Amino acid sequence: METTGFSHWLVVLVETFSALFLLLLILAVMVLLAMWVADRNQTGNAVLRNFPVIGHFRYWFLHLGEFFRQYLYSSDREEMPFNRAQRTWVYRAAKNVDNTNAFGSTRDLRAEGVPFFVNAPFPELGLEHVDPVPVTIGPYAREPYSHAPFFNISAMSFGALSAPAVRALSRGAAKAGIWMDTGEGGLAPYHLEGGCDLIFEIGTAKYGVRTPDGKLDDDKLLAICAHPQVKMVSIKLGQGAKPGMGGLLPAVKVTPEIAMIRGIPVGEDSQSPNRHLDIGNIGELLDAIAHIRDLTGKPVGFKAVLGGADWIGDLCDEIARRGIRSAPDFIIVDGSEGGTGAAPQTLMEGVGLPLHEALPALLDMLIVKGLRERIKVVCSGKCVTAYDVAWALSIGADFVNSARGFMLALGCIQALQCNRNTCPTGITTQNPKLQRGLVVGVKSERVYHYAKNLMHEVGIIAHSCGVSEPRQLTRRHCRVVGDDGLSVPMEKLFPYPRAEATE
Repeated sequence: METTGFSHWLVVLVETFSALFLLLLILAVMVLLAMWVADRNQTGNAVLRNFPVIGHFRYWFLHLGEFFRQYLYSSDREEMPFNRAQRTWVYRAAKNVDNTNAFGSTRDLRAEGVPFFVNAPFPELGLEHVDPVPVTIGPYAREPYSHAPFFNISAMSFGALSAPAVRALSRGAAKAGIWMDTGEGGLAPYHLEGGCDLIFEIGTAKYGVRTPDGKLDDDKLLAICAHPQVKMVSIKLGQGAKPGMGGLLPAVKVTPEIAMIRGIPVGEDSQSPNRHLDIGNIGELLDAIAHIRDLTGKPVGFKAVLGGADWIGDLCDEIARRGIRSAPDFIIVDGSEGGTGAAPQTLMEGVGLPLHEALPALLDMLIVKGLRERIKVVCSGKCVTAYDVAWALSIGADFVNSARGFMLALGCIQALQCNRNTCPTGITTQNPKLQRGLVVGVKSERVYHYAKNLMHEVGIIAHSCGVSEPRQLTRRHCRVVGDDGLSVPMEKLFPYPRAEATE
């Protein structure tokens, strides 16, 4: 009896699934038929017109190709913007696990442009790492800022990043003792949450400190700078991935909270002007710096992409006319290899000087004009490993900022979806379901470990070169491979200039 009942229900189940399968099959055939008709009669795509339905596979394969190359086909050193070897180094540093390798390096040390460091024959015995000496920024500000760590978090806005990502960065930065640049999206409570030092960035749209017509609101800026965590103010003239174009936050990312913090409408594309409305020349730039420094009491500088160093020379000449106090307290130079959430490919790949050319050009001009000690130099642009940072310090930078390095530390898998609000790791999306994947407590620890381990390994490089701390690295400690496969001392490629004679 029981067996008969079971058989009956089994038959019913099979018949039901058969009917469902038949229904799904009919629906699939109808969908494919509709696609065939649509593809055959559309006029915009020749492949789909000639090969309806199956032509779509071409575009699916094109889309999937970047992921197959990343995981299956490319070698450890082939991918861009960051190859597997670089990402793996950052991941391991962030997880605080063993970062040693066996057998030999996969890095081609004969490739043109590769820098490497010149070890001393008799380095100091038993010393691997010495804490860096603090550097004071803004000696003429009411509240000068002294900061020792040479590796810090570059500008990334709340909006471009999710709230959990900003919270994790803030907490990790506080634990590592490094600063965090807010980016141009205004000051969010998540920036303050961890207690880290903050650099407040004023972008061309003046988000967070703007009047309704886009001008600077002094009262709003004073309120932000009243937070003791805000140590400096940076005026953003441009960024490496899109020189001459303002920031773009797609409408899908402009939530009510982000709109309130920025002072913009909800759910609309947020496109910043390509420059500040009130800064159209060197004189107006120095006027803005002086005004903000006098208003807030904080050190003030600017961030820019260089298309050449001539205008920096003109800036220095104007400073000479006005007096040393009028100088910016710092300059952040961003290389054209810098990243962003959204930028036209043309600007990203074809405009602005890369960091390896822009950084020495800026430093040399400041040396020539006698302002190198007055103006501190921060650089950013694809510096994510210890030898990237050591190279920048040996050129002469005072500090190195990184954005994508810390994104990798948060768990970024280079999915290249920062501009689509579909980031699978929850870092660059405002979708709460995707943000859930980013656990703040875990990721803040990885931010801390990445910063500390990177600075530790830069210290190891410095020790190997015979100096006691990383900022003592100079151009004589680094060589660069030329087009013949032989290396050239960096001080020969970029010789230190002489300062101009002063009356």
